[in-house]
Amino acid sequence: MVLLAGLLAGAGFAAQSPRSGLDVAGLDRSIAPQDDLYAHVNAAWLKRTAIPDDRVTFSAFAQLIDKTDHDLRQLIEETAARPSRPRGSPAQQVADLYASMTNVEEIERRGAGAIRPQLERFEAMRSARDVAAEAGYLSSIAAGGPFGGLVGIDPLNPGVPVVRITQGGILLPDREYYLKDDPALAAIRAAYVSYLTKIFGLTARATPAEDARAVLAFETELARVSWTEAESRNLSATYTRFTLRQLAAEMPGFDWAAWARPQGIDRSPAVILAQPSFFKAFAALIPTVPVATLRAWLLSRYVTAAAPYLSRDFDLARYDFFGVTLTGQERPRERWKRGVSMVNTFLGDALGRLYVEKHFPDTTRTRVQKILANVITAYREALRESAWLSASARREALEKLSALSTGVGSPTQWRSYRGLEILPDDLIGNWQRGLTFDNQYRLGNIGGTAGGEWALPPQTVNAFYSPGVNEIVLPAAIFQPPLFDPAADDAVNYGAAGSLIAHEIGHAFDDRGRRYDGSGAVRDWWTPADAQQFAERVARLTAHLNRYEPLPGLHVDGPLAVAETLADVGGLAMAFRAYRLSLKNGRAPVLDGLTGDQRFFMGWAQMWRAKERDAYVRSTLRTNAYLPPMLRANAAVGHVDGYFDAFGVKPGNRLYIAPAERVRIW
Repeated sequence: MVLLAGLLAGAGFAAQSPRSGLDVAGLDRSIAPQDDLYAHVNAAWLKRTAIPDDRVTFSAFAQLIDKTDHDLRQLIEETAARPSRPRGSPAQQVADLYASMTNVEEIERRGAGAIRPQLERFEAMRSARDVAAEAGYLSSIAAGGPFGGLVGIDPLNPGVPVVRITQGGILLPDREYYLKDDPALAAIRAAYVSYLTKIFGLTARATPAEDARAVLAFETELARVSWTEAESRNLSATYTRFTLRQLAAEMPGFDWAAWARPQGIDRSPAVILAQPSFFKAFAALIPTVPVATLRAWLLSRYVTAAAPYLSRDFDLARYDFFGVTLTGQERPRERWKRGVSMVNTFLGDALGRLYVEKHFPDTTRTRVQKILANVITAYREALRESAWLSASARREALEKLSALSTGVGSPTQWRSYRGLEILPDDLIGNWQRGLTFDNQYRLGNIGGTAGGEWALPPQTVNAFYSPGVNEIVLPAAIFQPPLFDPAADDAVNYGAAGSLIAHEIGHAFDDRGRRYDGSGAVRDWWTPADAQQFAERVARLTAHLNRYEPLPGLHVDGPLAVAETLADVGGLAMAFRAYRLSLKNGRAPVLDGLTGDQRFFMGWAQMWRAKERDAYVRSTLRTNAYLPPMLRANAAVGHVDGYFDAFGVKPGNRLYIAPAERVRIW
């Protein structure tokens, strides 16, 4: 995408838009920004804000999601009100898919009968081969299969299609939930058995309690051989290439051919296993487990996936355990919100096209492109000046930056949903047909998404960097207040949206990004000395993170959180540099009594304002690679020199870190 430079220059735009973009009413001036920037910016907001009953967390991002959901609901209802919606048209598909989720009477009328054909498939399983084939079938429709998988190009053999499979098979959030001797986790395991017993009873199994205990025991064995989240993020350890013949020879016990065939994986010349030792142990375990247990295990996975699309008894059983018990949620999501989510999931581009036309004007796109251009310039300058990268690595990094593909707002090519049958009175059928349609689309497009398409629709409140294609994607919906305000001064926009952009670009040059070159091919362009320099910085930041204690007795897992925190630190530093570039040596106005530099860092802190239920924090801390939001703001600013200058942070202040101890990447 061509970046538009020279438009809406920082100083000129600021002069026309004196609004700061800060929620001044959210500040607590009794808290010094030198001691706790996050609380200084957000304490008043935290005091006046309650977590909605149907949420386990509420944040600036949740505000954006709520607003976007309301905007999307309006678009869907306007579409449904059209007098003409030809069968098979995007308008018919959007309106009828939403209607199927909100037609509660029809959902209740069908009850468990809606999944009777699949339940009969489970009952027909008689052998380990049947188990493997059914596991493959469930994976093919993304409806409770035991392993996750992606189809794409083999990064070590460009042009060759390959499938990457990741470990799975457990429904609790992490292996520790099965293995740790802890009273709270023991209570969750007991509640899990009760949940399984409930859904087995709803599907008329003869011995629901016995089946539930057997499934827990089997999943516990899977947990014992599962890799930790931190181990699974090690790219060099998670690329192991096998043909199906090799899998059968080296990992006996599971019928890999029967598993591969329903998914079309038998057409791929190889399979990449992300956690090879897990799969070997899984295959060896299968012959030791009764088929009845494996049948119940697959059934539990399918029903758990299908429950949101079934009658109230299934839906509430799932909510009571995965919502209330695991995360502390107090009320299910409203039906209309679930309808919007379903349309987003299965008809994302059809709805996204309507959203962009109405809610992402060209003026906003141009403003974002200007921020993006300045962030790229900041990276170019920083890479050239890098003292720790070798000369060869600097050249490679600059070439990769020049080759970076950028997408702002919406894709250049919209996906077609022609051939996807959507009926207004068949929710479970729409779900299964949608999953099958999507899987067939991915298999048919074996190299990944087609050129110009995005993995996420433009109404997604997120952003991402794809190393395999060296591309940053910035969907339209993320560019709304408080992350981005088109009518505000540049400082807060750079501190929030600019930092997110810089965070994503930073992944091109970190310990994972260094393993892909500018074309997306896997090729390590660091020298051993570069790797050592980076590892030293990682070790120092990990030590800082290990000291954080979001809840009493519950510490951050530094090795798990360090990669994304490092991207926060580097992204914040680069966004600040880009903000300074936008001023073109001019001086930012003082707004709300604050300098431009102060507003920049306060915009960063405002972006992370959030309230989370304790149960949710506990359930995600060992699995989420990101720090809890209340820690992200302070964890990053302590390593960025500009923050110290902006607020005069000195020894004795709580957020002070001596210059020699700060972790600097760029």
